[in-house]
Amino acid sequence: MKLSIVVPCYNEEEGIPNLKKKIDPVLLELSKKFELELLFIDDGSKDNTSSLLQDYFKDNDYVKIIRHTHNANLGAAMRTGFFYATGDVIATMDSDCTYNPKGIIEMLDLLDENTSIVTASPYHPKGDVLNVPLYRIFLSKSITKIYRIVTGINIYTFTALFRVYKKEVVKNINFKSNDFLATAEILIKSSFAGYKIKEFPMVLNAREYGSSKIRLLRVIKSHLQFVKKMLVFRLKKGAFKR
Repeated sequence: MKLSIVVPCYNEEEGIPNLKKKIDPVLLELSKKFELELLFIDDGSKDNTSSLLQDYFKDNDYVKIIRHTHNANLGAAMRTGFFYATGDVIATMDSDCTYNPKGIIEMLDLLDENTSIVTASPYHPKGDVLNVPLYRIFLSKSITKIYRIVTGINIYTFTALFRVYKKEVVKNINFKSNDFLATAEILIKSSFAGYKIKEFPMVLNAREYGSSKIRLLRVIKSHLQFVKKMLVFRLKKGAFKR
């Protein structure tokens, strides 16, 4: 079985050595079971991200570095990665290693005949969040509560990039968001399409290197606009009728 790992990157030169250190033992373990494909999507970085990726990963023949000519944001980088991915299973992970990459190994074990997506879940009762600003946690949990009410999907975390998907999901689900909303959009649309989702409790850590690329006000606005669309959709379907 072939596993594709998609890693979006934008101005991450400070964190590339740490990424290499943490992902190498995971790749070694995964290579015992899977044919590997590692796809770095350099989303128009203005620093040395692309050259450092080439330097640090040049010895791995299964690595591909795909570069956007300009910054198109996370959702666009995900779509590029999904387009080029050829694996039977496709994982997505953060380049800043705020989730420990070794979680992919355990998440893959949770895929089964009925489960098509496994997502990291720091807000699960068995998960945790360390050293992340309280306002970020408050906003994320608030969005989660709203999504649970509006969509009827009973999970704890909608916004983690750190996930594994069966190939059919990423090839069949059309998500349009270019920004950080994309992680929630693909999860919700997949659930509506009948794909079963499992959560894997994980620890979300604050990043050690570089700075966050998320623009909170812009992302909050995107989430609220998407919530409105989902609310209208479910009202038309009569989902809230008793």
